[in-house]
Amino acid sequence: MSEPVDIGKRLEESGALRRGHFQLSSGLHSSAYVQCALLLELPARAREVGTALAEKLKGYGIDSILSPALGGVIIGHEVAAALGVPFRFAERKGTELEIRRGFALRLGEKVAIIEDVVTTGKSTLETARLAESAGAQVVAIGAIIDRTAGANPFPMPFASLLELNLPAFKAEDCPLCAAGGVAEKPGSRPEHKKMHP
Repeated sequence: MSEPVDIGKRLEESGALRRGHFQLSSGLHSSAYVQCALLLELPARAREVGTALAEKLKGYGIDSILSPALGGVIIGHEVAAALGVPFRFAERKGTELEIRRGFALRLGEKVAIIEDVVTTGKSTLETARLAESAGAQVVAIGAIIDRTAGANPFPMPFASLLELNLPAFKAEDCPLCAAGGVAEKPGSRPEHKKMHP
């Protein structure tokens, strides 16, 4: 049996854990941000992390993996490779997530949604609803990093490789903003633009 993956160590080695003042994809502000693309930059490390996450999910009878683009694509693919199942991703058209590129889910297909980081679970739940609307059954959620601080937002089983309890605040409650700081927005979710008459 191989040695467990030390995700904390891998985050430090890769420079994926950044410190500063950030607006997360969820809209919350934090003094730390995890850029999982750096963690997954080396294919061998991505394979190692994907295999470790697949190990936590293998008991759910998963038929396929679905991930939201862009953050979940690499880790989702690696989990699917480790489980030997098809991989698909959902992507945004405007502000809505869609399954495109000829991908299709079968009625009753058992799907796991795979993410890089879960904070509020908004994108993950949106992806799960998309799968369910196509007739699939979402049997599990998996992520490299759980930033929910124990507030699991999912009605189905949730597995992660690391719980990272870093404080996150609404913008109006952010002490870094109160001190005059301006948050960097490193996430990939598009901003909602207000329509003007």
